[in-house]
Amino acid sequence: MASQLLATKSIVELHEQEAAGNELRRALTATQLTLLGIGGIIGTGIFVLTGTAAANFAGPALALSFVLAGLGCTFAGLCYAEFAAMIPVSGSAYSYSYATLGEGVAWFIGWSLVWEYLLAVATVSVGWSGYAVSLLDQLGLHIPDALSNAPLASVGDTLHIVRTGAIINVPAMVIVALIATICYIGIKQSAIFNSVIVAIKVTVIALFIVFGLGFINTANWHPFIPENSGTWGTYGWSGLVKASGVIFFAYIGFDAISTAAQESKNPQRDMPIGILASLVICTILYVVVALVLTGMVSYKELDVAAPVALALDKYRALHWLGIPVKLGAVAGMTSVMLVMTIAQARIFFAMARDGLLPPVFGRVHPKFRTPSTGTLVTGVCAAIIGGLFKVKLLAELVSIGTLSAFVTVCIGVLVLRHTRPDLPRPFRTPAPWFTCLAGALVCGGMMLSLGATNWLRLAAWTAIGLLIYVFYGYKHSRVRTAAVAAP
Repeated sequence: MASQLLATKSIVELHEQEAAGNELRRALTATQLTLLGIGGIIGTGIFVLTGTAAANFAGPALALSFVLAGLGCTFAGLCYAEFAAMIPVSGSAYSYSYATLGEGVAWFIGWSLVWEYLLAVATVSVGWSGYAVSLLDQLGLHIPDALSNAPLASVGDTLHIVRTGAIINVPAMVIVALIATICYIGIKQSAIFNSVIVAIKVTVIALFIVFGLGFINTANWHPFIPENSGTWGTYGWSGLVKASGVIFFAYIGFDAISTAAQESKNPQRDMPIGILASLVICTILYVVVALVLTGMVSYKELDVAAPVALALDKYRALHWLGIPVKLGAVAGMTSVMLVMTIAQARIFFAMARDGLLPPVFGRVHPKFRTPSTGTLVTGVCAAIIGGLFKVKLLAELVSIGTLSAFVTVCIGVLVLRHTRPDLPRPFRTPAPWFTCLAGALVCGGMMLSLGATNWLRLAAWTAIGLLIYVFYGYKHSRVRTAAVAAP
C-alpha cells in the first residue's frame, strides 16, 4: 500500500483525462478570471468575518491581520499560479498533488477541499442570512430571531457545543437550497453576469468607505492592539495572528479560480494573472474596510453576522446607504455560494473519476449535464450545517482545511522543481526556495494559531477520510488498477 500512496499521475495523463471529458467552452480571458476571483473572494470575508475577527481576536489591529493573511495568500498564490499554468486542469490542488506528491497526499488534499468548500458554502449562507434579515427588517418585514439564528454554538476554544435558544437559521438553509437547485439544473453564471455582480460589490464597498470615513471616531482605534486577555489568541499579538488564520477563509476565492482552467482561453498565461491580480485588489479592499469599520464602531460591538450593516444602522445619516450596501452584500454572497458549490461538485467529480470515491459522485445528469450527485450532496449538507451553527465556528473550520491545502501546494512546487525540472513552466514561482518555504511557514503558522480544538476537528475529519480511502479508494483507484493490469 505504501507504493500506492506515492503513485502519481503524469502531467500527460492529466491532460488526456481532461480532454476526454471536456465539454466546456474556453471563453474566459485574464480579466474575466480576475473578476471571477474577486467575485469569489469578496463576500463573507469582508461583510461578515471583519466583525467576528475584530470582536473576538484582533480588535482594530484586524487591518494588520488582513495584511498577514494576504502575505500568506500571495506566497501560496504564486505557487498556485505555477501549477495552474503548468497543469491547467480541473480539480485544483487535488490534481496538482496527484501529479507531484502521490495519491496518498492527493486524497488528503481532496478530502480537505471537500471540507473547505462544503463548510464555505455553509459559512457564507449564515452571513447571507444576517444581511438578508437586516435588509428585510429595514423594509418592514421581520423574521423572528428564533428562525434566523443558529441553535448551536461553541464555547470558546473547546469542543463543547451549547444551545443558543434559537430553533434554526431558516434563511441560511433556504438560500443554500436555491443555489444548489440552480447548479443542479445547469443554469450557470456567465462571465458577463459575474462582471456585473463584481461591479455591484465593489461599488457598494467603495460607497461604504467613502461615506464611512466621515464617521470615524479615532478613539475606537485606541488601543490599536488591545491588551491580551491572558488567553492565547484573545487580543494582543497572538490575537492578531489568530485573527489572520480565521479571516484566511476570506481569500479562498482565488483557489476556486483554478477550477476554471478548462474554461480559460489561454490558461498558461491567464490563470496566474487572474489569481495574483484578484489577490492584490481584494487585500487592499479588506484592509481599508477593516480600518473604516473599526473606526466607526467599537470592535467590542462587532460580533454579529452583519457588522457592516450594524455600522450603517448606528448612524442615522447613513441609513440611506443601508439598503444598497445590504443588497450588494446579499448579491455578492449569493455569487460566492454559487462559485463554491460549483467548485465542490468539481472536486467530487475529479475524485470519483480517479476511482477514489464511488462512481455516483462522478455521475452527470443526462438532461442538465451537471455533476448532479455531487451538487445534491453539497446542497443538503451545507444547508443543514448553515442552519445549525454560528459563523465563527464555521469560519475557523474552513480556514484550517484551506490552509492545509495551501501548505501542500507550496511544498508541491518545490518537490516538482526537484523531481521534474524538465517540465515546461509558462509561469515560474520567483525565488522558489524562499517563496515556497515562506508560504508553507506562514500558512502553517496560521494553522497553529487556530488552536488545538480545530486541529482535533480536522483530525477527526481526516480519520473519516482515511477510512474511506482504505476501504474504498485504495481498492478502486484507477492508477492502482492500471498498474496491476500492466504487463
